[in-house]
Amino acid sequence: MNQKLPNATLALVLAIISYVACCLSYGIGGIVLSIIALVLANKDRKTYLLQPENYDNYSQVKTARILAIIGLILSGLLILSAVGALIFYGSLDGIENWAEEIQRQQIESAQ
Repeated sequence: MNQKLPNATLALVLAIISYVACCLSYGIGGIVLSIIALVLANKDRKTYLLQPENYDNYSQVKTARILAIIGLILSGLLILSAVGALIFYGSLDGIENWAEEIQRQQIESAQ
């Protein structure tokens, strides 16, 4: 009877949550969770590669790795875009002024 890899389910759950958390926590939660998921998935991958005949849920580990990488990339892009916006607009006040200017222009064009 084959065993299940010990961290496969946890890595998959963390990878899915990191995919969602990348948008809900400005990317920081997504990065943290996806790194943890990648570490757990890589640990199980090494375990599987030592004795592949003993384990039967390696597909969960591969899925967890893919989702964790996607979550890590999306979180990184989100953080880079936030930093880019802060650099471009100078500060949060600059972003607010820009948003107010856009709203004024939309109101003026609607009249």
